[in-house]
Amino acid sequence: MPANLTPEYLKAEKWYKSATSSDEKILALERMLAVIPKHKGTDHLKADLRKKLSKLKDAGTQKKGGGTHVDIFHVPRSGAGQIVLIGTPNCGKSSIVAALTNAKVNVADFPFATGAPAPGMATFEDVPIQLVDMPPITADYSAPGQVGTYRNCDSIAIVIDLSGDVCEQLGVCLEFLEARSLLIDSETPAHDSHGNALGKKAFCICTKSDVAEAGALESLKELCDHPFEFVEISAETGAGLEELSAKFFGLLGIIRIYAKPPGKPADMTDPFTLPAGSTVMDLAHAIHRQLAEKLKFAKIWGTGVYDGQNTQRNHVLNDKDIIELHFG
Repeated sequence: MPANLTPEYLKAEKWYKSATSSDEKILALERMLAVIPKHKGTDHLKADLRKKLSKLKDAGTQKKGGGTHVDIFHVPRSGAGQIVLIGTPNCGKSSIVAALTNAKVNVADFPFATGAPAPGMATFEDVPIQLVDMPPITADYSAPGQVGTYRNCDSIAIVIDLSGDVCEQLGVCLEFLEARSLLIDSETPAHDSHGNALGKKAFCICTKSDVAEAGALESLKELCDHPFEFVEISAETGAGLEELSAKFFGLLGIIRIYAKPPGKPADMTDPFTLPAGSTVMDLAHAIHRQLAEKLKFAKIWGTGVYDGQNTQRNHVLNDKDIIELHFG
């Protein structure tokens, strides 16, 4: 019986063949098993995939029991969210991080000046957001292991130099991301059936707008089949950088909540950041998980309420709400 393999399976198979780490191969095999057609014609193939998966997991378990291995591409998250940049050589990634953070990045006119992740902290108003500069990719090369940084971030920023060949740059970046199921689309969910992170939100940062030819951004948009948002900037002149910081905040899908201790002014300098759609109870858990169960009531100042209004635990919060929690 023919296997009749689907495009989703073939995409996962391509991902497996291009994987450079055991962790990525495991994810790809699990994806292949999840989307493989379920009939007798694929029984032998499924058995072979399970065997490969088992061997990789066993090898990983043995390796963990050995010596210490430092993964330079593991970047611990910091701030309200982590956004990782991807782009071809000299597209302007390092200039973005240098312009928006205090990180020590190597801004140079020659390719491959960045050899390892370089995190820095940007801010949108009073919210810290972590940006990570990454080694560039080409059609033929990406640093082994760097896919893990993209796998574990909150959002991916595709950086395109508007003064260069936008078609080639976009093609290289999309090929890298799509081959590894790193973009959320109709075929790739945010998580697989095992809870492993897969697709990420992505958008385009279009650099060097000050030296780009007229119509370069419009040409890029026409080439792109994904519903990305595009932000046009110039790190040289500063144009668009403020809008870019706001875009980071919007893409993270978070809200700011200011805590007000009873009888005292609200702390308006260091907000809690929560996923959009969070409730009063979610805030209580963020402040103190055990104490949250003793929450009696809350008062709120903010959107759609009168100042100091008593509110229920399941009240959905809005950006910049002020909350006063009362515990029993």
